[in-house]
Amino acid sequence: MPAAPPGPSRRGLLSGAVLLAAAAGCGPVAEPVAEPAGDAVGDAAGPYPERPGRQAGVTTPQPDSLLLAAYDLAPGVAGPEGAGRLRELLARWPGGPPVIGATATVGIGPALPGRLGLRTPEGLAELPAFPGDRLDPARCGGDLVVQLCAPDVWTVVTAAAGFDRAVRGLLTVRWRRSGFQQPVARGETPRNLFGFKDGTVNPDPGERERWVWLTDGPDRDGTYLVVRQIRMLTEEFARLPGDRREAVVGRRLDSGAALGRSAEHEEPDLFAKAADGRYLLPADSHVRLAHSRLDGGARMLRRGYSYADGPEEQGLVFLAFMRDPALFVRVQERLAGADAMNAYLEHRGSAVFHILPGALPGRPLGSALFGGP
Repeated sequence: MPAAPPGPSRRGLLSGAVLLAAAAGCGPVAEPVAEPAGDAVGDAAGPYPERPGRQAGVTTPQPDSLLLAAYDLAPGVAGPEGAGRLRELLARWPGGPPVIGATATVGIGPALPGRLGLRTPEGLAELPAFPGDRLDPARCGGDLVVQLCAPDVWTVVTAAAGFDRAVRGLLTVRWRRSGFQQPVARGETPRNLFGFKDGTVNPDPGERERWVWLTDGPDRDGTYLVVRQIRMLTEEFARLPGDRREAVVGRRLDSGAALGRSAEHEEPDLFAKAADGRYLLPADSHVRLAHSRLDGGARMLRRGYSYADGPEEQGLVFLAFMRDPALFVRVQERLAGADAMNAYLEHRGSAVFHILPGALPGRPLGSALFGGP
C-alpha cells in the first residue's frame, strides 16, 4: 500500500469522511459543496455523466488513486438471514453523484447469489482458465467487490477502513489491490509502466449505451466488471529496441498512434501493408488482436491503474466494464494464443463481478437481487 502523504488535503478529508460515514451507516451526512472538477481526467461527456440509477465509478472520470477490495461472506453467513444482513448493508450504500471527485462502486461475485438464495444476474459466471495464466488464488475471485477511486491515496484508504468496520461479521477481506495512474491533462491518455498510452480506444458516450450498460430487464443500469492483476516485466521489455517495443504493442511510443497511422485516435488499419507485403500492424501485435472488428464491433470500457510493490512486482490493475463478460473471454482467448506481449506479462489475479444498478428513491442498491423493483 502506498504511504499516506504528509498531510491530508481538504479534498481528501471531505470526500473520505463522506464515503466512510455513508458506508458505515451513520445516518444522513451533510455533503460538502463539490469543488470544481476542472482537474478531473477522463470522459469528454463531462465530469459526472452517470444518470440517476447508475453507480458512479464506471463512466465517470478516472481519478488518480484506486483501492479495489474483494470480500467473501464470513463463515456462517448464508441463506435468508445472510441475505437480510446484506440487504441492510446495501440499503445504506451512498448513491447519487460522487462527492469531491471520489467514487465508490459495489458489485457481487458469481458465488454470492447461490450462497444467499438470491437471483443470479444473467451473464454472471466465473471466468474460464486461459492459457498462460499464472493465477495466485489469493488474488482471485470474491463474493463482493468495492472499487474506491479518488484524487489522492489518503481518501481511498480512509474510505476502505470505514467500510471494513461496517462489514465486520458479515464479510471478510479476500484480497485488495491499490493502484495509481499518471496525472494527465483532461483529454490526454495516461501511460502504463511500459511507457505506452493505455486506454486510447475506449468507447464514446453513445457506444457505452450499447456496449457497457445493461439497458433492460431487472439488472438495467448495471454492468459487469472484469478484473485482471497483471505483472509487467518492465526491465525485460525496456531492453527491447524501440521499434520492436512498438511492434509488440502496435502503437508509436511518442504519439500513441497505431502503426501505419499518424494520430493517436485514428482507427487502426488492419489491412495496410508495407512495400514488402508485411502488415504495418503486425499479426501478433496487441492492438491488432484486441481490435473490436474481430468481435463484431463489441467494445469494453477500460479503466486501468498501475501498481508498484517494488522492483520485482509492478504491473497493471486491468479493469474493464461491459454488458456481457463473454466479450472479455473471446478477446483474452485470442490474446493468450498469439499476443507478442505475452512474453512480458504474467496474469496473476482474475475475477468477475456484476456491478449493481444504482440506488433510486424507493429502490435501494441491490434491490433487484432481493425481488424488489
